Amino acid sequence: MPENKLKVLVVTQYFWPENMRINDLVSYLTEKGHDVTVLTGLPNYPEGSVYDAYRADPVRFSEYAGAKLIRVPLIPRGKRSITLALNYFSFFTSASTLGAWKLRGKEFDAVFVYGVSPIMSAIPALIIGRLKKAPVSIWILDLWPESLRAVGVISNPTLLGMVGRVVSWIYNRADYLLLQSHGFFENVRKYCTKAIDPQRLVYFPSWAEDDFSSSTPVMSKLLERDDSQFTVVFAGNLGDAQGFPAILDAAELLVGQVPIRWVIVGDGRMSEWIGEQVKSRALDNVILLGRHPLDEMPGLFACADALLVSLKANDVFDKTIPGKVQAYLASGKPVLGMINGEAARVIDESGAGFACPSGNASELARITLRLATTEASQREAMGLAGREYYLNNYSKPTLLSRLEQLLRDGTLRRTAPK
Repeated sequence: MPENKLKVLVVTQYFWPENMRINDLVSYLTEKGHDVTVLTGLPNYPEGSVYDAYRADPVRFSEYAGAKLIRVPLIPRGKRSITLALNYFSFFTSASTLGAWKLRGKEFDAVFVYGVSPIMSAIPALIIGRLKKAPVSIWILDLWPESLRAVGVISNPTLLGMVGRVVSWIYNRADYLLLQSHGFFENVRKYCTKAIDPQRLVYFPSWAEDDFSSSTPVMSKLLERDDSQFTVVFAGNLGDAQGFPAILDAAELLVGQVPIRWVIVGDGRMSEWIGEQVKSRALDNVILLGRHPLDEMPGLFACADALLVSLKANDVFDKTIPGKVQAYLASGKPVLGMINGEAARVIDESGAGFACPSGNASELARITLRLATTEASQREAMGLAGREYYLNNYSKPTLLSRLEQLLRDGTLRRTAPK
């Protein structure tokens, strides 16, 4: 046990058994001897309904890697925009009230927020942080309210303005704002109405899960390696933001040119539509594997010749680096990106592969064909360059150690802005 063991509260709407990087952070902190409590909801991402395993045995999911889990009820995200909005609202109200009550009598040295959507999950953290007199750090992985407009959840300017005021309230009351991309700084400063100490804004990118960084070859149960075809793998959330109409258009454009198979693994709000399109277009070069555990992804990636990341064209998405980019780079495979902004910059800067503009099916087809006809030795060199870039910029041990120190620094400052 460290002499100065921290009592840390992690507030996150999403947590194990959902596959999230916050799981890694909690494991790291407990391994370092810190006392960690997680305030979270009921697992329902990305399918939209509470996991059957949780319903069958909730007690089994009350502890993770030595951390105590405090779960509060919420409305599952479902498949519609209205249920998603209710999901967001239900967690932060439930966590702010019932969550605070469940944590009565407990003391904390630091509060950490996993700030993917919705940013309102930071509200219970700020409330509890004030009650416990503990500094609050928010890891901002999504830009609000702009991301709501980008995915079509809210388009009304008045409503977006109201959410913007909530975001400003949150940002101005946190001790540290950790930003996953350099592109986030300008946007976040816009909502900081008070003069902000530059030390409060910290660049803190994502890392890849350990399985992707392993040099040990892994066999896949999901797919067989086929050297007679060029295999492109997309893994992750199948949502509107990922631009699947253009991906399927690119797959259709390449039919009959060179043997290419497109393997899509994951689940989400677009899953049914994708399945219908694959069937109606008779795209026998597209394989839909559905959702599978994270630990099966390294083996699947080993069967790939290229890994695909995509986001629709949008000023918010342009500033974002999807978490899968780090996993792709760590895996040592070439990367194809139909994506703009920061993620495209990383792909180009690393030399890991090729990127084209978001939503451009013909360009995606072109760079896919280019990579498929590139010598295998050159593709291997691209993959190695990507892995080297990952180790130099997104090393998990380095980032987590840095965060641990940041939490310690916050306990010394204890000067949450009013």
